Amino acid sequence: MGDLLIKGIPEAIAQGLSERAERAGRTLSEEVTVILGDALQQPVPKTEAKALSAFEAIREIMKPESEEEAALYAAIMDEIEAKRKSDLGRPFEDFE
Repeated sequence: MGDLLIKGIPEAIAQGLSERAERAGRTLSEEVTVILGDALQQPVPKTEAKALSAFEAIREIMKPESEEEAALYAAIMDEIEAKRKSDLGRPFEDFE
């Protein structure tokens, strides 16, 4: 049988476990083993979906609904990127 060390248990929880073990006529180790065994028999609760970042949420809302829309979006983004790159060589106005 293996050992398990749990650090940082709040005093109130440790006291509650001791009292529960005493009422059940078990040692503290036996009581904790029973509690953990019972917990493992329970189904794992469903976790909530991972929270999306703002970028992921917007991306989900804005995703194209068809191939045509995806192609149009890609063309628009290519045009924006080409315009952005063409502006790279111009001087700053009123920059001090």
